Amino acid sequence: MSDAIDDLHARMAAAAAALDFEEARRLRDRISLLRGGADAVAAARSDTSGLTRQQPGAMGLGTGVPRVVPPPGWVAPKKPDLGGRGSRKKVK
Repeated sequence: MSDAIDDLHARMAAAAAALDFEEARRLRDRISLLRGGADAVAAARSDTSGLTRQQPGAMGLGTGVPRVVPPPGWVAPKKPDLGGRGSRKKVK
């Protein structure tokens, strides 16, 4: 497996040197899949073009938690009224 990854690294470096960044991205994603445990056939067949990578430190320095972005048109629900109308009155 290490030989396949080394070969993909060399091909990725050559693609980047030739300014073919799309091919370099595809090779990088295949390397990532192989390191994650996928077999070589599944890694070669996978289409990762629609995936986006997490931006490092989006929630703070050194965290791996992605920033939450609500979908378009989403409206936050109203907060509950914890002490206003509907609550019990204090007895004097």
